[in-house]
Amino acid sequence: MGSNMRWVALLLAALISVLGCAPVDKPPSLADHRLDDPPLTGPRPGAVGIGDPDFPADGNGGYDVSHYDLAIDYVPLTKQLQGTTKIQAAATQDLSSFDLDLHGLTVSKVTVDNSTAAFRRQGDELTVTPAEPIDNKSRFTVKVVYSGQPQPIKDSANLGTFGFVATPDGAFVASEPDGSKTWFPNNDHPSDKATYDFTITVPAGVTALANGEQVGRPTTAQGKTTFRWRERHPMASYLATATMGKFDLREGRTPAGIPETAAVDPKFKTSLDKLFRLSGEITDYWSTVFGPYPFSSTGGIIDDYAAGYALENQTKPLYGGFSPGQDIIAHELAHQWFGDSLTIKRWRELWLNEGFATYAEWLWSEHKSGKTADAIFNELHARPASDPIWTYPPGRARPDDLFGTSVYVRGAMTLQALRRAIGDATFFKLLKTWTADHRYGLVTTDEFIRLAEQLSGKDLHPLFDAWLFQPTRPA
Repeated sequence: MGSNMRWVALLLAALISVLGCAPVDKPPSLADHRLDDPPLTGPRPGAVGIGDPDFPADGNGGYDVSHYDLAIDYVPLTKQLQGTTKIQAAATQDLSSFDLDLHGLTVSKVTVDNSTAAFRRQGDELTVTPAEPIDNKSRFTVKVVYSGQPQPIKDSANLGTFGFVATPDGAFVASEPDGSKTWFPNNDHPSDKATYDFTITVPAGVTALANGEQVGRPTTAQGKTTFRWRERHPMASYLATATMGKFDLREGRTPAGIPETAAVDPKFKTSLDKLFRLSGEITDYWSTVFGPYPFSSTGGIIDDYAAGYALENQTKPLYGGFSPGQDIIAHELAHQWFGDSLTIKRWRELWLNEGFATYAEWLWSEHKSGKTADAIFNELHARPASDPIWTYPPGRARPDDLFGTSVYVRGAMTLQALRRAIGDATFFKLLKTWTADHRYGLVTTDEFIRLAEQLSGKDLHPLFDAWLFQPTRPA
């Protein structure tokens, strides 16, 4: 990610974090502190990295974001973006400086509480030094003005190309795992969730779609149209989108009355009604299985960019260059509960997102009188002992293969093994209790195991250990 001096800086920042900085977990674990060390006092820099050992440069310490107000003006012809991001945050320590994540782009001005702040760039880190230190627990507002051509991230080990991806008529914006920094400065880690406002200006004739609900009607002046969207529920940064292009739209409500927006590139015009119908039907069904829908609208977007994947962008799953079938729509909409409303604290626990969403595909098959989840489980369990899903336990996703098949498939098998062990009544009660207890919050595997044991009255550690953490095929 940079020169040798860059790595020295990262190591020094990590040392500061271990000695005195608790960027995310509240309160910090005693394991993060030596009891004989004197407490650190006075303003100090926020940590470079939020504390995720598998992604040490992602996110930042010393503050917690509550709201992002994004204003971007994008011209597809030149691929030029002009942006202003306002960030409302609260300090979690006395801060002399703090970092934001930003990939590429040129920063022209930064203010903190309306006062000009000094800033410097090193790799994907934007370090901000306010005119005056920020006191612990104080609320503050950062404003960053920036511009340039967004550069997506190309990572063959994970999702391929992700972030802000230019298209001929706009942009395909899918940021998992850490691509939101390609289009706005932020605390780019799922453990710092915030609400969002989007103001997106594009050439007239282009549509801009973002999370949440549209605020007012688009306004057009001097050949440009401005769209405003608001997501008032907490959202991880990787779920934010500002997808732009020429789209056919259908707006309405699901059969149960949830507002819905479906949008498709004209190339997929014949899929618009199917996307709208299935997204509404599946959202409503999952509300009976997983508990009330956690957000204020649902839907989906099909863009003409051959990403080769779909992403569960909050309220508007994004399908990259294909018309999704029922199973994929069921998967992405299940993520609205598992991943979007309930968000993992660390990337290593990704099975809590992908295992649950994959299992939702099996539940949808059951619901539609297809193969049962148990039948699918049996077919997969018959794979030979040499199959990679048995040597790669899903309970700890690998940073160099974050979206490995085992995280999805064996993660889902873990849930079917659990369902067999505790019975349907307890299992489905567990799913609803899990989503209710942690609505809009952060979750861990240990918390899920504790709840499963509490509701079932059984010692389930051997089951979870065998399915999530052992590199052999469970019996």
